[in-house]
Amino acid sequence: MIFLAELPEPSRLGDVLMSFLSIVFEGAPYILIGTVLSGFIAAFLPSKLLERVLPKNRLASTLLAGFMGLIFPVCECAVVPVVRRLVQKGLPLSCAITYLISAPIINPIVIFSTMSAFQNVEAEAGVLGSAGMAFARVSLGYAIAVLIGLVMLRKKPEDVLSVSVAAGVARAAAETGEPVTPPFNTRLVHAMRTSMRDFLDTAMYFAIGVIITSVFNTQIDQAKVELVAGSDWTAIPSLMGLSFVLALCSTSDAFIAAPMAAFSSASKLAFLVFGPMLDVKLVFMYAAVFRRKFLIWLCLAMFVLVGGLAKPWTLLIDQFQSKAAAAEKVSTP
Repeated sequence: MIFLAELPEPSRLGDVLMSFLSIVFEGAPYILIGTVLSGFIAAFLPSKLLERVLPKNRLASTLLAGFMGLIFPVCECAVVPVVRRLVQKGLPLSCAITYLISAPIINPIVIFSTMSAFQNVEAEAGVLGSAGMAFARVSLGYAIAVLIGLVMLRKKPEDVLSVSVAAGVARAAAETGEPVTPPFNTRLVHAMRTSMRDFLDTAMYFAIGVIITSVFNTQIDQAKVELVAGSDWTAIPSLMGLSFVLALCSTSDAFIAAPMAAFSSASKLAFLVFGPMLDVKLVFMYAAVFRRKFLIWLCLAMFVLVGGLAKPWTLLIDQFQSKAAAAEKVSTP
């Protein structure tokens, strides 16, 4: 009781700190798990393993590549250099692009973190619950990744990749034999260093995003927010722009979107799908791999596809959600 009596009076700063800590404690474990897994994949995953397990048929391999994140989960911070290495080792371009776009969304850590972030959101008409939002995010991310990957079936590596990366692909095609595998201890040290670097980098962006979200939720007049959030025509592109600027990790961005009660499920879905595909840091990382013309096309394609499909996709998932709830009521005695 004495301790409670000495607590400070409620204040605007205290509200921000409470909101900040609650989101950090929820999202930080997922960042840690994701970055450790990414480090071990970067160090221990054989460079030609994906090429070996994918079908020889390019169409089938592109469709399957969209699910590779379930087996090899990496966040967007780690997937770009991984895909660059895989392309230089002979992975088909269409599979590489599909995996690049889908892996930060379609992996177990992101699925569980999304469900955890939205667990307090009650499913009802027009509002997706935890399972509905997780399924909508995964399915829409897969659909967009595969669509873009299928377009790549007709593209040549030199038309898409930067000069240095394309030259690496040409050199790898001319080489024979397997690369020398470093000792286990060397790879373990590399994995831990990669995990540490990714965690510090990701945690910094996450902390910035949480600060902005905490101020947004506690200090911004919600009546003004509703002017933007009231219509999906403004809410969807607004949250897509926010996800681009915040540059959050896909393992933790759901904890930023879930508390935004004024925004619709469609706009939150656009936030959760577009952010892992394209943000400020990814633009610079993509620029090191792709040609400028292709990069511009890729950015526009992802923006249009996510913005155009978010609303109808939410309505479709909402219908399935409503039918499932109705069936559950009928089966319950």
